[in-house]
Amino acid sequence: MKNPLSETFQGQLLIAMPNLLDPNFSHTVTCLGAHNDQGAMGVIINRLHDDLHLRDVFAELKLACRHEIEEQPIHVGGPVHANEIFILHGPPLKWQGSFGIGPLLALSNSIDLLAAIGEDQGPRDYLIALGCAGWGPGQLETEIRQNAWLTFPVAEDLLFEVPVPARWAAAVKRLGIDPTLLSATAGNA
Repeated sequence: MKNPLSETFQGQLLIAMPNLLDPNFSHTVTCLGAHNDQGAMGVIINRLHDDLHLRDVFAELKLACRHEIEEQPIHVGGPVHANEIFILHGPPLKWQGSFGIGPLLALSNSIDLLAAIGEDQGPRDYLIALGCAGWGPGQLETEIRQNAWLTFPVAEDLLFEVPVPARWAAAVKRLGIDPTLLSATAGNA
């Protein structure tokens, strides 16, 4: 079946507009991993779980976790599948269960990748989250038309280098917009 979407937002960052008051998404930046006629899914990149770290996840799964990473926080990936692990990662991209988001980014929820990260055999850049964000068919497109989201191509430095609390403002600035001047009001030209 041909995809009726005129544009896919896979590989884009969804930047929540100030008028998006849903507490699950207020002031979030979401890396959109998939978008097709069946819906969309992604991982929020700028929210952290309170007091949940890699050591906790690795212990729960009985995986080795090297000391250097055990204090890394776990991200809140979204309200869907809140007990499942999602890993956004840079190269190498060919892991069991990984699918490409772009040329330098993939998404996985496989145990082999998690084990490799714990043993320093995985990708250098990664973000581990519990849960993901999801939209039904046409839902994301409607929300974008309603001025709930801005979109911007994924920038790996925003995912892996910019401090988590600064990611929303940094993403807005990449669009050439002063975050303090963003309006919650939609308009038509």
